[in-house]
Amino acid sequence: MTVAAARPRPAWRRVDGILLLDKPVGLSSNQALQRARRLYRAAKGGHTGSLDPLASGVLPLCFGEATKVAAGMLDADKSYRATLALGARTASGDRDGEVVERRQVPPLEAGAVERVLDRFHGEQTQVPPMHSALKHGGEALYRLARRGVVVERAPRPIRIWSIELVDLGADWLTFDVRCSKGTYVRTLGEDIAIALGTVGHLSALRRTAVGGALAGHPAHTFEALAARSGDEPALDALLLPVDAALAGLPALTLDAPGVGALLHGRPVAAAVAAGAAVRLYAADGRFLGLGEGDASGEHVRPTRLLRSDGN
Repeated sequence: MTVAAARPRPAWRRVDGILLLDKPVGLSSNQALQRARRLYRAAKGGHTGSLDPLASGVLPLCFGEATKVAAGMLDADKSYRATLALGARTASGDRDGEVVERRQVPPLEAGAVERVLDRFHGEQTQVPPMHSALKHGGEALYRLARRGVVVERAPRPIRIWSIELVDLGADWLTFDVRCSKGTYVRTLGEDIAIALGTVGHLSALRRTAVGGALAGHPAHTFEALAARSGDEPALDALLLPVDAALAGLPALTLDAPGVGALLHGRPVAAAVAAGAAVRLYAADGRFLGLGEGDASGEHVRPTRLLRSDGN
């Protein structure tokens, strides 16, 4: 019997920065992360919010010290373009699931569909789908769903900032949506179908943006990364700096004594509102990390500092 040779492990290196990946259909977010890590030989990495294998589009990957600011991207609003197939509901809410219900699709007219979409603007609650990575008793809901187990899920608050009709067919529609974190577009699609008098499931989903700070930057495909394989300076040139995702926060530049105090965990005198987050920089422009105004509003304390080159 021939035993396949194990894939050699990369010689990992320190890489710090954010890669905006244009994730292809067919890969989970973690599969995409590990593939990108191997291309970069990045010793440490994480992704900022899952995209289903069905979905494509913008997936920020954080390497090295950028993992320390990933929470801001997890909490950011997301934008999507979704295509909703009408007349059939699936177990998973997307095209990969088994059809569990069929209904006739009423005649669709653009104006009427737009009025239905308008109902979904604003704050609302949404029940997460069973086919999700949320945990119940320590086990992911999608694993329970695969065994036919359904558990009660508490509604969660979400916000739809904008939703617009892009295209319309006899039994499908495409819409753009910008929504808060925690919004399941599959569930939104099912709710829209019901409001139209039928049932439906997502046949396509593409994430077009994450937050506002990263919206102006291009996402890179694996084909583009592979074309630079072996040329690490060229790959590194595609990375955004660690603070790129934090551009919406105010910046505070510290003098040398302030930097020294900060790096030793001590608060620094600065007029920052209590609880307000700020980006912290040295006088030479080096990004130090994040700080927060203390209760007095007269000092800023470090909350998340980056490792210096010397450490």
